[in-house]
Amino acid sequence: MEILETKRLRLRKLTPMVMDQVFTTMNDHSIIDFLGLADFESLEKEKERYKKGLQTYNRSFVNFQLLEKETNRVIGGCGFHTWYPLHDRAEIGYGLFYDSDKQKGLMTEAVNTVLDYGFTKMNLHRVEALTATYNTGSLKILEHFNFTFEGTLRQHYNVNGKMEDSVMYSLLKHEYQNRIA
Repeated sequence: MEILETKRLRLRKLTPMVMDQVFTTMNDHSIIDFLGLADFESLEKEKERYKKGLQTYNRSFVNFQLLEKETNRVIGGCGFHTWYPLHDRAEIGYGLFYDSDKQKGLMTEAVNTVLDYGFTKMNLHRVEALTATYNTGSLKILEHFNFTFEGTLRQHYNVNGKMEDSVMYSLLKHEYQNRIA
């Protein structure tokens, strides 16, 4: 299993093949530990997602679990959950599980490594990001990495039975390369 490292994190690569192995060879307790799930209810949701299919003929994913180096505790995830290899583009997603890990720069560390992986190893040309209009933490990350605002998708997400808008951002490979040059 591929592991990337930052100053404070290990990023464990999860692909469809890894998830197949997890759900076909591990028992429930091992799956909970491996995925860093809070309880059996969360496990059932992950099993349902797995049963419905993790990829299709035209898209896939590359996600990374974020593990704290000191404790090896799973604290979140970051990666590309909608990857269209034919079009060299993917949508980035990220999140931390615990409020106590937020506002420490951990996600900035992870996103930097994942963007580099996407543009160099996956040969992405475009990375897209969608977030809620009120998700200030996510918006700060996108601003930090110079993503470009492209517009608002009206009533795009169903959040607890209420349709909410999303804002769309993107980062192109040459823009990323110019940022780090």
